[in-house]
Amino acid sequence: MMINSLHEACAKGSSVNLSKLIITTSNNISCRCIFGLKFETSDDGRKSIAEVVRKIQFSKLGVGDLFSSLDWVDVLTGFMSRIKIIYAELDAFLEEVIEEHKRKKKNCDDNNKDFVDVLLQLQERDMPEFELTKDIMKALLLDLFLAGSDTVSTTIEWAFAELANNPEIMKKVQEEVRRIVGGKSMIEENDLNEMKYMKCVIKETLRLHPPGPLLIPRETANSVEIKGYHIPKKVTVYINSYAIHRDPKLWDNAEEFIPERFEDSQQVDYKGIDFQFIPFGIGRRACPGMSFGAASLEYMMANLLYWFDWKVIPNNGAMIDMSELNGLTVIKKQPLYLEPMPYSIC
Repeated sequence: MMINSLHEACAKGSSVNLSKLIITTSNNISCRCIFGLKFETSDDGRKSIAEVVRKIQFSKLGVGDLFSSLDWVDVLTGFMSRIKIIYAELDAFLEEVIEEHKRKKKNCDDNNKDFVDVLLQLQERDMPEFELTKDIMKALLLDLFLAGSDTVSTTIEWAFAELANNPEIMKKVQEEVRRIVGGKSMIEENDLNEMKYMKCVIKETLRLHPPGPLLIPRETANSVEIKGYHIPKKVTVYINSYAIHRDPKLWDNAEEFIPERFEDSQQVDYKGIDFQFIPFGIGRRACPGMSFGAASLEYMMANLLYWFDWKVIPNNGAMIDMSELNGLTVIKKQPLYLEPMPYSIC
């Protein structure tokens, strides 16, 4: 669908809202794989997850999230009421999806299973060391969806904005992708494994623009002293990955987009083993949807780089606006408009 839409734009010689197209495609991929549903409209006319997820994606932190003693402010302003309504809608949606899969599982073959089907199969197994409750299933489904769609679309949006502002890097990564694919009509998984420089571009994008700048909050189990700061027990702690990724003590030219910095540091990966680069969280608490999100990200990036050249819309010589719009994820304030031009594999 994404490639067809871009070819239509090429035929008209018009620019496209790449931000909107990427978000729609990423969400549809995730919804199909995880829920077996379309993102914008459900197959049977039910309310789609899009209506609820958009509310979550553009939610902001409350006063109480930053200053625990002022959580009463969120009650007075109605912030807590709005959050409860949003998550009640989401819970109802996930409940309906799970129950629907239970009713249809007898007719589900192995080739058409989505992630809900897999979880239901696991739930039926005798696992005394772990009980897969419905609440845990809902949490896993939500984590997978947000990690596999929102982070993917946001990262690709920032990546193409950076590439548009750095045409030499755009040329270099496209040359790698096209050399490896070699004129095939479809990009294969083995091709992605060879695209080392594209992976560097993705890592550098995640470094400068981590989709979730504040990782999932933690609560201290005990009081602790860290570099002279006393942190009491049962205090909510936010880890600022955005600040870590731009720390000049950890990164040379920290504010510049330089994918080559990862060429000699292939061991620096998404998994948070190296604490200077933590776009998906850290260690055992890292996002469970990391592998799914990374695979979707690489596949979409490779296709966009392979099939099209990209022209920046003239704007009096100005570069792409890199202003940010803050929420639970940090997206571009202004949508990214680029003009696609088809690349001939002949």
